[in-house]
Amino acid sequence: MLTAALYIAFFSIAAALAICMVRLVRGPHAPDRVLAFDTLYINTIALMIVLDIYHSTSVLFEAALLIALTGFVATAAFARYLARGKVME
Repeated sequence: MLTAALYIAFFSIAAALAICMVRLVRGPHAPDRVLAFDTLYINTIALMIVLDIYHSTSVLFEAALLIALTGFVATAAFARYLARGKVME
């Protein structure tokens, strides 16, 4: 039962990743691309957690935490660059 739920979650997250990649490539404006990037790393974190539950380890949880921290900083930097034209003052 849990295995079936993990397979459904895996394929749902993979579909969400594919949709985010399409928006990242075809986004008409820069803010659309930034939001697609933000959603992409969140979906990547979810995928890593599902895979970690499937393999019954805790290695990928730490990697997911690092991706979350890096993704947050990158999204904040992109948003600041789009708003002001530079990241650091």
